[in-house]
Amino acid sequence: MPSPLFADRPAQQPEPGAVDALISQTRRLRGGLVAVRRDAVVDDDDPQQRWQRALCDLAVSQLDDLGAQLGQLRAGVPEQTTQEPSAAEAVLDTDLATDPGTAYGEIPPARTGSLLSRVGSAEWNLLTDEVSWSEELFQIFGRTRESGPMSLDEMPTMVFAEDQPVLQSLVTDCLIDGKPIDGEFRIVRTDGRVRTVHMTGEPVLDADGCTASMWAVLRDVSELRRGQRAVRESRDTLERSRHIEQTERRVAVELQEAVLPPWRGSLRFAHDGPAPLDVAAHYLPAASTGLIGGDWYDALALPDGDALLTVGDLTGHGVAATSSMAMLLGALRGMAVAGIRPAALMTHLNQLLDASVQPALGSAMCCRYDPVAQTLTWAQAGHPAPLLFRDGTGHVLRRPEGVLLGATTGAVYGEAETRLLPGDLLVLHTDGLTRGSGRGDDTDARRLLALGHRLAGARDAQDGVRAVVEAFGQEPREDDACVMVVRVGR
Repeated sequence: MPSPLFADRPAQQPEPGAVDALISQTRRLRGGLVAVRRDAVVDDDDPQQRWQRALCDLAVSQLDDLGAQLGQLRAGVPEQTTQEPSAAEAVLDTDLATDPGTAYGEIPPARTGSLLSRVGSAEWNLLTDEVSWSEELFQIFGRTRESGPMSLDEMPTMVFAEDQPVLQSLVTDCLIDGKPIDGEFRIVRTDGRVRTVHMTGEPVLDADGCTASMWAVLRDVSELRRGQRAVRESRDTLERSRHIEQTERRVAVELQEAVLPPWRGSLRFAHDGPAPLDVAAHYLPAASTGLIGGDWYDALALPDGDALLTVGDLTGHGVAATSSMAMLLGALRGMAVAGIRPAALMTHLNQLLDASVQPALGSAMCCRYDPVAQTLTWAQAGHPAPLLFRDGTGHVLRRPEGVLLGATTGAVYGEAETRLLPGDLLVLHTDGLTRGSGRGDDTDARRLLALGHRLAGARDAQDGVRAVVEAFGQEPREDDACVMVVRVGR
């Protein structure tokens, strides 16, 4: 005879109206979670979105369990002991089927039988050796009613070998020390399927205070643990991904700082000619990505007294882009020091990028300034032309021929020459100063030209850079950018 504490025989039936209200709330919450999951998941390769999906799946699984248990409360204890669906199952299945927010096709569940078959109960009478199992417990263990319930001595035969000490400890502590049961173990069903079972229970004492029987509620928590494991694994993947991104950003920043010119503020070239140069530059990072791009700027005094001025931009972000940028800038410096002129230099850079093991596209501009002749000779590869400001007004220099670096083999690059006068101000920049601006877009140039009055009043090159940064620095750029201001001395 089952004890009054037997799990399948509640002492008091809850109010139907209260349970109905809870079932309705559970259904609405589940439908909302399904909608959140559908809207949140876009890319299965994104660790953060996989973690979000795993959390939604786990929450839906737990709501399914809650809905099943509430449905059983509303329907009452089933009297039949056959394998046919109980009244509670029929009620719950109807609720879920008619609820538009519970489309199971959107979250594929891994179920074993009905939702209610995941909670069963048992009692082992130590005085008569009688064992009572609920119908649901037979379903959890995959055991037929004809095989009969299992005694406490038989239970370990279906438990994982490494989990058998757990079950033995739970039973021993309950029977001998009178401790409540609360633990988990894995079983191998008769059909070979592995399930995780959570067991809770208490000893039932006789009039003398001795243990007369033990009752327990066993719950199949396989889906719950699988969902928790998925959340844990996806969270670990997300943390590893973030760590990799942080490491890559740190390496990229360090590489960029090691390659770009070490000078801060203005750089003054001590030329013998009448018009020395004052140079300043600034790097503006992108707002839409945490990774450093392949933009660069450089100014270098050459052995023959000329000055090298260059800006450029490689596609991509992170270590790959910055390492390719370092390679390209190193080659550019070496060839410029060797006396190679801008057009030929662009040709060699194109060949280098075309033969690189890391294919990439890049735009670049290389200028060579002769302080004696006061001429700027320059070539470009798919890059915005310099802007020349004189007497408070500015214009865009006419670009010579030149395609993107790495775009085609054997590209030919033209060369242009411009005479600079004392007091002139030259602005060199890469794409992306303005949000959404890109190659072929003159938005950056038009906005820079609008700064003519401000640039004309700049005290030095650094003041000119400051004016550009104030105009563009706070914009949420989609890509990083560089700007260089060159002022010809009077």
